[in-house]
Amino acid sequence: MRISELARRAGVTTKAVRYYESLGLLTPERLANGYRDYDEHDVRLTREIRALGDLGIPVERTRPFLDCLTAGHRHADDCPASLAGYRDAIAELTQRIEGLTARRAVLIGHLEEAGHRNSRVSPATEGEDPMTDYASLPADLPVPEDDGAAAHLPGMKVPHLEFQGTGGGTIRLDALGAGRTVLYIYPLTGRPGTDLPDGWDSIPGARGCTPEACGFRDHHQDLLAAGAAGVFGLSSQDTDYQREVVERLHLPFQMLSDPARSLAQSLDLPTFEAGGRTLYKRLTLIIRDGVIEHVFYPIFPPDEHAGQVLTWLRDNPLVRPFRR
Repeated sequence: MRISELARRAGVTTKAVRYYESLGLLTPERLANGYRDYDEHDVRLTREIRALGDLGIPVERTRPFLDCLTAGHRHADDCPASLAGYRDAIAELTQRIEGLTARRAVLIGHLEEAGHRNSRVSPATEGEDPMTDYASLPADLPVPEDDGAAAHLPGMKVPHLEFQGTGGGTIRLDALGAGRTVLYIYPLTGRPGTDLPDGWDSIPGARGCTPEACGFRDHHQDLLAAGAAGVFGLSSQDTDYQREVVERLHLPFQMLSDPARSLAQSLDLPTFEAGGRTLYKRLTLIIRDGVIEHVFYPIFPPDEHAGQVLTWLRDNPLVRPFRR
């Protein structure tokens, strides 16, 4: 068969086939006219090279596997030399992982140092998990389901409630002013040296308050440019706790404290129990002129939520009345 047919059947390019030949991994017969003539064995060898490449084994190191096939074995790794090839690849991969792990540790150290700079909480001491600030999310978090607990909120007026803010004063929800305000409500933020409730990661929608806050921080100017008059976070944690979070994460907006969960009682907001406490479920309200215009619930993943709010604001621009 011609080189183009071999390449098609093996799922590679003709350029790759020529490279394999230059390494001596493929040795096709030559016809009288000088053309290469490939057979089924060449197809099998080429497919094996490609499969090993998918495992991260470079083309140059596939020869022991190909020799095993050429010797008549059913599988390319039936020979001791092939097993040695696996071990070498694993050893090299382990070395790369160790190098990446070391780099990750250095980056985490820089993150901790920067995150705690000018904060009243010290960085994690030696032996502590450096990620106890919960700045990253595990890959296997359970996804919260929409239980309908926020379906009644759009169109409701916000209550006459005042909350202590991290800026030193109080914020009244029904006096936020004209335009749109983003109020994201969350269970609680973790911080280094403070344990979260047992089983926190197994509660759908619980984990992720710090990444969510960082998202609103990073998108803050974009949110304002998209029509938000202001952004606030709200939880049942006390103001001193929240103020530390604002300082550590360099948040450009205020956090509001609702330890009595008065907003939950006034609007019948969803909550859950954890660690002997009643906590808010994660949701976000878009408040426009004192009325709840839109609700985000449930929210997942929390580290992408600020971007979701930004997209909604851009897709639903405010139509300002014409003034004579």
